[in-house]
Amino acid sequence: MNPDLDALHPYPFEKLAKLKASLTAPAGLAHIPLTIGEPQHAPYAKALEALVRHQLDMAKYPATAGIAALRETMAAWATARFGLAGLDAERQILPVNGTREAIFAFVQAALDRTRPAKVAVPNPFYQIYEGATLLAGGEPLYLDCTAETHFRPDFSAISADTWRETQIVFLCSPGNPTGAVTPLDEFKQLIALADEFDFIIASDECYSELYLDENAPPPGLLQACAELGRDDYRRCIVFHSLSKRSNLPGLRSGFVAGDADLIQPFKRYRTYHGCAMSLPVQEASIAAWQDETHVRANRDAYREKFAAVTEILAPVLDFPRPEASFYLWPAVPGGDDIAFTRRLFEEVHVSVLPGSLMGRENADGFNPGSGRLRLALVAELAPTREAAERIRRLIERG
Repeated sequence: MNPDLDALHPYPFEKLAKLKASLTAPAGLAHIPLTIGEPQHAPYAKALEALVRHQLDMAKYPATAGIAALRETMAAWATARFGLAGLDAERQILPVNGTREAIFAFVQAALDRTRPAKVAVPNPFYQIYEGATLLAGGEPLYLDCTAETHFRPDFSAISADTWRETQIVFLCSPGNPTGAVTPLDEFKQLIALADEFDFIIASDECYSELYLDENAPPPGLLQACAELGRDDYRRCIVFHSLSKRSNLPGLRSGFVAGDADLIQPFKRYRTYHGCAMSLPVQEASIAAWQDETHVRANRDAYREKFAAVTEILAPVLDFPRPEASFYLWPAVPGGDDIAFTRRLFEEVHVSVLPGSLMGRENADGFNPGSGRLRLALVAELAPTREAAERIRRLIERG
């Protein structure tokens, strides 16, 4: 077997399951999980209807590039959402089976292991960035995201020598687990660095449509390119998904867009990879990308939950003001996120994800996820509110 497999860390949820294995939950109190970021709102109905209407197309092989109507729909959505001059649906966009699969595959296709191959990732982070890097023969470069940096990477702290060894920089905006949003100026700063040091910027924007201020949608990497007049999106690629936007995580549908000189060889890689999107899923995806009404309703539901949970927890927990995504990132009373996670499960039957499981220690032995929790507010309002009330009662009784 590939020896690089031995370098992979256990997934955070494997560690969490091991952590909870010896614990006993209180009898008679229903379990409320706030762990996995799996939307529990109703999936977009018209997408499901399209799956049924086109089910006989399962008898046909799909093409790697997808049907023209899907690429055109995706290009039109991204152009309108981010104020672009346009996207070439033939050369600058490619359907993928969700962002997780695409991120992993892109690193395998893009990394040149014949030279220094650092891949910069925010820390704490979505573990696929790290796993993809290790299996491609690269070296993860962890960029700490702390309260002092507004939970975003500090690019000015990276030396020129390190930049010269960096081939890919991953952004996640809105961020998982922090919910932090990258401002346009920081996108532009990174684009200038990419031009100077010749690396690729890969922006994971799968939470871009879950934001709390309806008048302030999070900006994106291609939007920054457009403002700079870079309509070729040179060195830039973005990842988008229907999982969070349309509550369709099981559909495994998204797209990558950006620099045609990155998209086209990536498409060639994917042809060999054998990961074309089925035709019924393509038709369902067209329906979802063409409709914004259900997305606004989805945001309304999250907005109501954030308001309720913030009102309950703000008096007893310190957390950054939520801007986007469906996570809260509170600091733990006492600073021990593992111990607090155990207490939540044992005493009030609420499961959360300790922040330390999503981060890596830096050279000083500091893990920027330590002392925090990721709370995924994905369930309906009532159980989410109940979970927040249980957490508050636990804290108040000390």
